[in-house]
Amino acid sequence: MSIQSEIEQKLAKGLNLQHLEVINESNQHNVPPGSESHFKAIIVSDDFVDKRLLEQHRMVNDILQDELKNHIHALALHTYTQEEWKNKSENAPKSPPCMGGGGNK
Repeated sequence: MSIQSEIEQKLAKGLNLQHLEVINESNQHNVPPGSESHFKAIIVSDDFVDKRLLEQHRMVNDILQDELKNHIHALALHTYTQEEWKNKSENAPKSPPCMGGGGNK
């Protein structure tokens, strides 16, 4: 099973989801083709109601602790309640371009 599928399944099991998008952004980074190292997750759940952003991210990090520790390099989280998601017109911010991570050029 792909890492992306693992992430999707674990989040679906661990949260009461209204919307989930897990996007493999590895191709935007300096990694071999077909890598699964950089992901963006857009997560809409009313489990996030009355929780600070840090608490929301900790909830997700707890669910994905194995992937974060052993399999992926980066995970951009965009967490929303249903109301917040509707107020954003169901759009998450675009990821910034990769700066290469190779030091000064």
